Amino acid sequence: MAVELCLLLLLFCGSTISEVQPIYKPPPGTLDFGFVPSKTYDTGAYHEPGAIGILFKIVHAFLYLVQPNTFPQDLIRKLAQQQFGNTQGDYQKPENVVLTLQAIYYEIGFIVSAALGLLFILLLPLVGLCFCMCRCCDNCGGEMHQRQKKNADCQRSCFATFLFVASLIISVGVLCAYAANQHLTNQVRGAKKLVNSNFKDLKIFLNDTPAQIDYLVSQYNTTKDKALSDLNNVGPVLGTRVQEQLGKEVRPALDAALTMAGAIRETKEALENVSVSVEVLQEGTERLHANLTDVKMHLSNTLNDSACNAAQAASTCNIIKNSLEQLNINANFSGLPGVSSQLAKVNDVLKIDLSSLVQKGYAAFNDTPDLVVNQTRNILSAVPYIKSVLESIGSNITTFTRALPVQKILADLMVHLTQTEAYVQDYFPVVEQYDFYRWLGCLILCCMLVLILVFYYLGLLCGTCGYDKHASPTTRGCISNTGGNFLMAGVGFSFLFSWVLMIVVVLTFVTGGNVEKLVCEPFEDKNLFKVLDTPYLLNKHWKNYLAGIIFKNPNVNLTFEKVYSDCKENKGIYTSLHLEHLFNINELLNISMYTEDVAFRIEHIQINLSKIILLDEIGKENLLNFSSSGVDGIDFSAYLTEINKSVTKVDLLSFANDLEARADQLPKGALENALKGHANNIRMIHNQQVVPLEQAMSTLNQSIRLLKRTSSELMVKVKNVISAVNAAQNLINNNASQVIVQETKKYMDTIIGYFEQYTEWVKESISMEVAACKPIANVIDTAVDIFLCSYIADSVNTFWFGLGGSSMFLIPAIIFAVKLSKYYRRMDTEDVYDDTENGNNGYHKEHLYGIHNPVFTSSVEQW
Repeated sequence: MAVELCLLLLLFCGSTISEVQPIYKPPPGTLDFGFVPSKTYDTGAYHEPGAIGILFKIVHAFLYLVQPNTFPQDLIRKLAQQQFGNTQGDYQKPENVVLTLQAIYYEIGFIVSAALGLLFILLLPLVGLCFCMCRCCDNCGGEMHQRQKKNADCQRSCFATFLFVASLIISVGVLCAYAANQHLTNQVRGAKKLVNSNFKDLKIFLNDTPAQIDYLVSQYNTTKDKALSDLNNVGPVLGTRVQEQLGKEVRPALDAALTMAGAIRETKEALENVSVSVEVLQEGTERLHANLTDVKMHLSNTLNDSACNAAQAASTCNIIKNSLEQLNINANFSGLPGVSSQLAKVNDVLKIDLSSLVQKGYAAFNDTPDLVVNQTRNILSAVPYIKSVLESIGSNITTFTRALPVQKILADLMVHLTQTEAYVQDYFPVVEQYDFYRWLGCLILCCMLVLILVFYYLGLLCGTCGYDKHASPTTRGCISNTGGNFLMAGVGFSFLFSWVLMIVVVLTFVTGGNVEKLVCEPFEDKNLFKVLDTPYLLNKHWKNYLAGIIFKNPNVNLTFEKVYSDCKENKGIYTSLHLEHLFNINELLNISMYTEDVAFRIEHIQINLSKIILLDEIGKENLLNFSSSGVDGIDFSAYLTEINKSVTKVDLLSFANDLEARADQLPKGALENALKGHANNIRMIHNQQVVPLEQAMSTLNQSIRLLKRTSSELMVKVKNVISAVNAAQNLINNNASQVIVQETKKYMDTIIGYFEQYTEWVKESISMEVAACKPIANVIDTAVDIFLCSYIADSVNTFWFGLGGSSMFLIPAIIFAVKLSKYYRRMDTEDVYDDTENGNNGYHKEHLYGIHNPVFTSSVEQW
């Protein structure tokens, strides 16, 4: 099972887990195995240099100028694979000569720079020696005599300015070198915390691994319990699934039949409403006709009165007489056909309660789970056996877990880890002690430059402050003379120290620069791993060195780059090291042997649902009787024609209001009062007779339209309902076995799916969570990227960059200091100013010697 995979996996790996990864979350409705126990680790393999990082970037840019070529993968491979013998002839082979030239071409920047440094080392002491000897012979500025010139002040200022600028540049270089030196020491002192963090994480991993193993083992019980729970409830679960599947056709058919039963009841109510409404309308229109006839007769008698013959009333009376024909009924309901025969047939149909029959069908169909329960007892009888099989699997897992020497391996790893940590802790003070010696040596080198700078700055300070432009060279003050002596002292120490400084610069430049270009940069872009992954490079008999070490099979495609990348992404050691070549998950997680019994029991389920009757023949005959009730034979057009008419030809209220208005136009008297009385009588007829008739017409309209909708293609509708019921019944009687087989297979797949979920979860956990190898990448990053590159290489490169720049600017500083000291030091002789000499400059000619000044003569001042 999957637990065996986990245990064997951890047997072959000695790695660690660092960061918490989001674990596999099953989709809704499936098993939830929770979270694999893991802890948060402290190690963060990332270094932020801070403000000095700006210097590091400047040094990187300078190294790119020196060595702009890309990482020579092919050249390194060929050099590593090339066999150089001990005889001189091996080196003279054409292929070796070509490789040598290619290496020289790649290193040409470093070679030229180192050659310049060596030239500096060789020439500067020699030049210094010659310079000293030359000055001892009163040459090269050694003669304590200064010739007067017009631009002397300008030259002195320029030399002082140039020397000061050179001193500032040297000072900046010294500060850079000191900062790099101090940065390396600080990082070495702080490295202990990072080392301890790695050891702490490794210990956490070794202590946490057994808990992860136990958790993976324990989650088998979740799978087993869920499978047994479903098997114990096979009847309800499977019955519900079968019912849901059949219900896709059964329920719509029964719903249609139940809807038709409701339509029958609505049809009966509509027919009754039509019958009653027609009777009411026929009687009401006859009575209304009689009343309107009486009103017309009385109005006609009133209008025949002599009062209407008067000139003022004649026209009004004539208008009223002409409108009397409007007082008549408009709709005639006496000719509408009756619906008594249809109502009688529908009443006969309703003698059978179709709704009750449909409800019996619903009830029978809802008993499907109970039928399945009664017919799946053979499965329930097999549950104890299946349970024993599952228990035996769990027992085998536990036995196998105890048989594997995981605890012993973890204990041995813990012993080795503890010993390694003790070794590191014991030697860490030694490392700090040697780092102190290194720091002290680098500080001495910086102090050499500081000493030279002190002489230069003091010389500039004393010379500038003590200089008196009115004093002659032989009468210069003590402060000015001291400034010149400081400058010459700085020149002397420059010759003494510069070659020592340059030796250190060349050695650290060649070493640190190549480490940066050949290790740090290719490590960052993983080109270094590609070189290590070159077939037959580390072992001429192995194609893949890492695979040969781990699997003893160098043909396995396992590379340093892939392992590092996977560990960087915190993948499991199983995925990173391709441990499937040692332990195949797919073979060990084959659950078919454990599910054969379950599948065999479930696949032979036999369920018979023929007892379910959705709608018997009586109900079907009842539907057919309804379709032949004659409802669709009603003359709906005749009804709708009369319904759409108004009860009277004219609106009686409007007629009454108009009549009353015209009566007001007549002279006051009996005629006016009589017409207003007739208007009130017409209003009373409208309220008592027309309004009820309109209500009856509205009821008749609704009922007729409902009957029209119901009767539209009634026979087709009924046949469709019966066909749907017959199809659903046929599905239950004849095709239910196919549905049951499908649902049974789905049910079986669900049971087996629990085990598949477990195995997939174990695979996912092993690939991403169990023994996640991020700490391996952290250890490599800590050793190479942080310790070697960030701590050592960057600091060393910045140190030689500052020290080398300062050393190079010692040359112009020497020149300017020698030149400037001549203007500050007190001379033994000077040019004598002669007023009688011809010429505008007033100085002695070249052949004249300076007159000795016995007052200021000092042989000690000659250097």
